Amino acid sequence: MSGVEGFHPSSMAHKMLIIDTDCGIDDALAIMVALAAPNVKVLGITCCFGNTDVDNVCQNVLRVLSVCEQTQIPVFKGSAGSLVGAVKPYKDHFGTDGLGDVLEDRNSDIWERQIPKEHAVHAMLRLVKENQGEVSLIALGPLTNLALAVRLDPTFPQKLKDLYIMGGNMEGMGNMTPCAEFNFRMDAESAYIVLEEYTCTTHIATWEFTCRNKLSWEVFDKLVNQDTSAARFMKKITSKCWAFSREFGISNRDVLFGQGFVPYDAFAVAACVDRSVITESLECAVRVEMQGELGRGMMVLDPANIMKKGHYVFVMKTCDLTKFSSMLTASLQLE
Repeated sequence: MSGVEGFHPSSMAHKMLIIDTDCGIDDALAIMVALAAPNVKVLGITCCFGNTDVDNVCQNVLRVLSVCEQTQIPVFKGSAGSLVGAVKPYKDHFGTDGLGDVLEDRNSDIWERQIPKEHAVHAMLRLVKENQGEVSLIALGPLTNLALAVRLDPTFPQKLKDLYIMGGNMEGMGNMTPCAEFNFRMDAESAYIVLEEYTCTTHIATWEFTCRNKLSWEVFDKLVNQDTSAARFMKKITSKCWAFSREFGISNRDVLFGQGFVPYDAFAVAACVDRSVITESLECAVRVEMQGELGRGMMVLDPANIMKKGHYVFVMKTCDLTKFSSMLTASLQLE
């Protein structure tokens, strides 16, 4: 992997990660980016509802770890629904099971025996307490587990090294509603809590950021057509998924940003693994809107800090796509 052009793991410090995920196809690729990085130790993967139900999410993560031969990493089952209100219908952007509806052995009892009894939130608190100041937490789905963690231990954010989030928006554009992104809209209360109470250094890859830094379909084809087990797995789970079909039709994303391959969650993981991937960020105050049918779940940027908030976050703006593409390529090179 060190021979991949533009990817220099020796230039990066050792990192400990916890990945919180609602494992869909983009989450799977994002997890592979973390697993492929030689400077990274993944302490655990915590699961929540989002792209599909939490049971499917657990199975999806276990399948990814199996493909990558990293089954020693513990996987913890977490929140099955949002903090407030009934469980919302799942979006089938990545298939009803989150991984393109192409995998066999779904709903087998075997996977349940592979999941520890410890709840994901308790595991998150424990792992961070055991490694205070050293753990980067990466959140790739609705932020329910993170909101519960800070409610159980208000000092939890101060024990983290930093936090990376894929979610929210920066230009008032959305993919769940006209102005709200999926992860934040699925649990707006949790998104609000996290961005108000996690005062640790926080980096956010918004929906518009990922779309504006899309990759070409030629890059996607080269990724999934590598002769490796990981690439064959990725090719299989994207094979029948409309989100990865160039012939399906024009989506809201395509209308706004043009067509291309957008590996949403991989941006947050890549930024955590190698901060030089992000070439420009906006440091500003943010808040999640809680009211309204259209505005609920929207992240509002406040560069002038009119809200008089005591902490800022880093909202990603531009990306080194050459380096990012190299990291994606490396992530699928497992034989």
